[in-house]
Amino acid sequence: MSQATFLNRQALYLRPDPSRVLVRPFRPATEPRDLNPTDKTRANHVVDRILRLELPVAAALLTEVLENFDGRHRNLLATFEARAADMEDAFAEHADFTAVQRQLVGAYFLHEYSFESAALFNPSIVAHPDQSGVGPGEMRFVLSLRAVGEGHISSLTFRSGIIARDGGVTVESPARLASLPIVTSRAGEPGGERLDLCFPNYEDISERVIFPLTAAQSHGIEDARFVRFTDDAGLSTYYATYTAYDGRGIRSELIETRDFLTFRMTPLQGDAARNKGMALFPRKIGGLYAMIARQDNENLYLIYSDDLYTWNGGAPILRPEFPWEFVQIGNCGAPIELDEGWLLLTHGVGAVRRYAIGAALLDKTDPSKVLARSREPLVHPEPSEREGYVPNVVYTCGAIRHHELIVLPYAVSDSFSNFATIRIDALLRAMTG
Repeated sequence: MSQATFLNRQALYLRPDPSRVLVRPFRPATEPRDLNPTDKTRANHVVDRILRLELPVAAALLTEVLENFDGRHRNLLATFEARAADMEDAFAEHADFTAVQRQLVGAYFLHEYSFESAALFNPSIVAHPDQSGVGPGEMRFVLSLRAVGEGHISSLTFRSGIIARDGGVTVESPARLASLPIVTSRAGEPGGERLDLCFPNYEDISERVIFPLTAAQSHGIEDARFVRFTDDAGLSTYYATYTAYDGRGIRSELIETRDFLTFRMTPLQGDAARNKGMALFPRKIGGLYAMIARQDNENLYLIYSDDLYTWNGGAPILRPEFPWEFVQIGNCGAPIELDEGWLLLTHGVGAVRRYAIGAALLDKTDPSKVLARSREPLVHPEPSEREGYVPNVVYTCGAIRHHELIVLPYAVSDSFSNFATIRIDALLRAMTG
């Protein structure tokens, strides 16, 4: 099966940009307390030094900091104040602070983080909730991406763009600034928190970055698989399963939004949510929510639930069968509904750990029935796509149907992202039952 018969690469490269930075809390390392139990922490030492500054000197220093960083971030003084408020209990022994001193304290315990300096990959695509002003036959989309910075910490970032009638893709340039959300509520016990987040109504979606917020996410929010889910009343909500990584273990969590301004993040429960790579169907099937997941690190399972947040059991429906997927298979995003059935993009791992993208067609009313699958990969690393942080990998977290095409954003060697389009009719003809 030749890629040239149905695949068109767009050469629209989205590469990491180290100039895009966030302001994050900075915590100085502390010497072991048993060396001298009477010593203050390093943080208190820093605060003592700030308080010893004469007030005019402190004011001049704050002005210098603002001049140096103000054009790189929004509302820096408010950010400094918020950081100082976070540390209130730690500095209770100190005298009262002036406003300038509080803002300086906040500034000294923040640092810039280049959140996509290392990689921008594993994209997922959905129709934008706002289609106003779009031309005939066109579609505005939201693209989510996994951004990786120093320490290999992953966060979730966004782009928007337009798909033309003929499948040509344009992606809007990202905003110069980047912002973190406000946590508006937390519920549940530590380790199982449900978070509600809100971004100020900044015009450009690319400014919004969701960085790890809980202990379970501390080393990464990885590989969000977004889907536009339509409920029984015809209302749409955007859901994405993602992997929360704490540096040792993983778990599956769910993020939901209707406008990409407010979000809810919820840990998933049940024995089927212990592995990564879950993908939600875009509507209920037989009155139940349905997921595709890889529970055993090798095969793909179909799971049903009457509760969006609890997933148990499941039955294997796809196993490695062809040489390009002998090591393992996994899903590449939410199934896409066609007249012929559910199109499920898959990834396979073959010899020398080469990742490729394939497909399967599932029955529309009973997705446990596999109607056809690709014997050969749809997309495999081209010679120009083999080099990167993890060589020999192409990967996606979700594609979208646009007229007679599948628009496929995909990652290249865990480094950057590109787009391709696939002709649906040719793809279906190439698949075998």
